Amino acid sequence: MTEPGPYLLRLYAENKPRFEFKAETDWTSWREELRESFAARIGVVANCERVQDTKETSVILLERKTCEGYIRERVEWTTFDGMRMPVYLLIPEGMSGPRPAVVACHGHGYGSREIVGLMPDGSEREGNPGLHKDFAVELVKQGYVVAAPELLGFGDRRLEEDVKAGPRQSSCFRLSAHLMMLGRNIAGVRVAETMQVVSYLQSRKEVNPRQIGCMGISGGGLVAAFAAALDERIGAAVVSGYANTFEDSILNRAHCLDNYIPGILLDAELPELIGLIAPRPLLIESGDQDLVFPRRGAERALERISLIYAAVGAQESLKVDYFQGGHEIGGAQAYRWLKQLESL
Repeated sequence: MTEPGPYLLRLYAENKPRFEFKAETDWTSWREELRESFAARIGVVANCERVQDTKETSVILLERKTCEGYIRERVEWTTFDGMRMPVYLLIPEGMSGPRPAVVACHGHGYGSREIVGLMPDGSEREGNPGLHKDFAVELVKQGYVVAAPELLGFGDRRLEEDVKAGPRQSSCFRLSAHLMMLGRNIAGVRVAETMQVVSYLQSRKEVNPRQIGCMGISGGGLVAAFAAALDERIGAAVVSGYANTFEDSILNRAHCLDNYIPGILLDAELPELIGLIAPRPLLIESGDQDLVFPRRGAERALERISLIYAAVGAQESLKVDYFQGGHEIGGAQAYRWLKQLESL
C-alpha cells in the first residue's frame, strides 16, 4: 500500500508521551515537570526572558470612547523583540472599586476588533457578530474589566502581503513557518504576550490584581488554555471550541499551522496540557456541530482532564457546557460562571 495514512496512525499509536496522566500518577511532580517542559518547548521561557516591564515599554493610549455602559480604550505597548501589541480595554461605567478582569482571546478572523463590536476598519459593527458573538462586550456588560489583545498574525499585526489580501487573511502560516525554522513557535509568542496582558491588568487601578480570568475561542482558546496552564495568576479559564485531543482534531484534518507544536506529543496529549490548569476553575464549551474541534474529541478530552481534577480533589472546579451550535462561542454558562473570580 502506497497511501501513508496507516503509517501516521501507527506512529501515533506507538508514541508513549512522557507525561501521560494515569490514576496512580503523582500529581505534584507530574505538574511541575510537564509545565517546565511545556513552557520550554513552545518557547515561553525564552520569550518571557525578553519581555520588558510594561511600565517601561511606552504604553500609549490610541483611543478612548464612551460606549453604552462601558468605556473602550485601545492601548499599545512593546512586548519583546521590538514588537508592539494593541489591546482593547473595556471598563464598566460606574465602578465603585477594583473589579475582576478577563483576558479575552479572539480566534481566527479579523482580530481583536471582531470581539469588541467593531468592523475591521474600526467602525461600529451592524449586523451578525459571527462565531465570536462580541464576547468581550458581553463580558464587560457582566461587570468585568476586559482586555482583548491583538494576537500576532491578525488585524493590525499582519504581514504587508496579507493586509493587501483582505481583513480576514491572517499571517499565521508564514509567521509560524518562519518561527519554526528558527526553533521558535507562534504559540509561545502569543502565550508570552498574553501573560504580559495579565501583568498590565494588574497595573490598572480598575482591576483587582488577584481576580483575573481568561476566555478564548478556537485559536484564542489555545492561547487562553495554554496561558492559564502556565500562569497561576490566571484564576479561572473558559476554553471554547478548542478543548479536544490532538488525535481527534489537529491530526485529523488540515488546520492552520499555528496549531502545530513540534515534538509536543513526545511530552503529552492536549488534555494533559489543559489539565495543568487544575485545581483552578475551568469551563469547557463545545458545540455539538463543531466540525473543527468535534464533540467526540471534546468528550474524550474531558474524561482525561477529569482524571487530573479528581486527583487533586477539585472535581467541582471543572465544568463543561455542551451546547447546540457549531464552532462558536456558547456563552450561556460562561459569563455567569466567571463570577466566581469575585471569591478569589
